[in-house]
Amino acid sequence: MEKGKLYLIPNVIADNTHASVIASHISNALHGIHHFLVEDVRTARRYLSALKIYPSIEALNFQILNKDSKPEDLSAMFAPIFQGANLGVISESGCPGIADPGALATRFAHENEVQVVPLVGPSSILLGLMASGLNGQKFAFHGYLPIDAKECAQVIHDLEKESKRKNQTQIFIETPYRNNHLKELLLANLKNETNLCIALDVTGTDERIRTFSIKKWKSITFDLPKSPAVFLFLSF
Repeated sequence: MEKGKLYLIPNVIADNTHASVIASHISNALHGIHHFLVEDVRTARRYLSALKIYPSIEALNFQILNKDSKPEDLSAMFAPIFQGANLGVISESGCPGIADPGALATRFAHENEVQVVPLVGPSSILLGLMASGLNGQKFAFHGYLPIDAKECAQVIHDLEKESKRKNQTQIFIETPYRNNHLKELLLANLKNETNLCIALDVTGTDERIRTFSIKKWKSITFDLPKSPAVFLFLSF
């Protein structure tokens, strides 16, 4: 029997933006997919329902793929593919496999010679980089920085040195309620000439993307809202 394919299905990164950021090719692909790997079934159902593709969401099959999933769990999850059906991985936000556990399924697919089909969609990390004006030729994504302030400050110093040495944009994210805490750590520990971009609510109604030197950021009085944010900096 011919194997099905693994489709990597992007999700919105801001509320109520389905019409503007989810392209028709995603909807077209979804018509042929009835089995999904998702981080949270409830939010995945809500997302697919908003796209208005399926006559009944209840008829779809969902399995959990999250940070706690183990490689040995994948064989059972891929049963539909080995039976000839397509399988979709839906990210909670943005693109599967980017700051997302979807890479676990993709790796298993390659190991078992299953065709992987990535679908184009929004990624706050890449959109933030595009809009930052920082170096898009050399960049690195570091996920979340340490929670401990002292440890985080040391990582910021180390990343700034690496940025200057490699001419590399450093990219990371933070939990929305900690945005201002991280902002203060960056202003306190980066050099005045380093450029910092803060990309807030990318693609959303309150989108704000600004890049200034640390010196200029320090002259601005502002609080960051509790919105999804991407932080990027480049040292000269």
